Amino acid sequence: MFSKQAKSASNSQGRIEPLPTSMAIAPVEAARRSPPKVASLLSADLTIEGNLTGEGELQIDGVVKGDVRVGRLTVGETGHIEGSIYAEAVEVRGRVVGAITSKQVRLYGTSYIDGDITHEQLAMETGAFFQGRSLKFQRPAAPQAQPAPPPMLEAKPVA
Repeated sequence: MFSKQAKSASNSQGRIEPLPTSMAIAPVEAARRSPPKVASLLSADLTIEGNLTGEGELQIDGVVKGDVRVGRLTVGETGHIEGSIYAEAVEVRGRVVGAITSKQVRLYGTSYIDGDITHEQLAMETGAFFQGRSLKFQRPAAPQAQPAPPPMLEAKPVA
């Protein structure tokens, strides 16, 4: 009634094979590698006192009293920032009182900037107000090879 052959045959028929790991993990890893790029929004009726930090995109239509450090920043027409801005790209339609440090800065006609701008690229539309200094990023000079010092000679006593 019970034999080894019958038992091994039933195990091979009823066994469920797992998916290969490359197929099972690939969609999950792909989702982690490229998360959706959705901008965060601070609405016009919002006031934040404190620093904001992140890696993504942020649009500010309200008031921020503090430093903002994000990947990409848009200050809307009703937006107001009192503090420093650090980002890869900055677009300003509203008001900024403080320094801006960014690779790309674009000031629209409705913008008001009171502070220095450190940038690689700066674009300003007619009507934009900017009071401060425009400072171009200074790339560090390539390190130059220093000549080797001359070899030291040993003094030998004369006999």
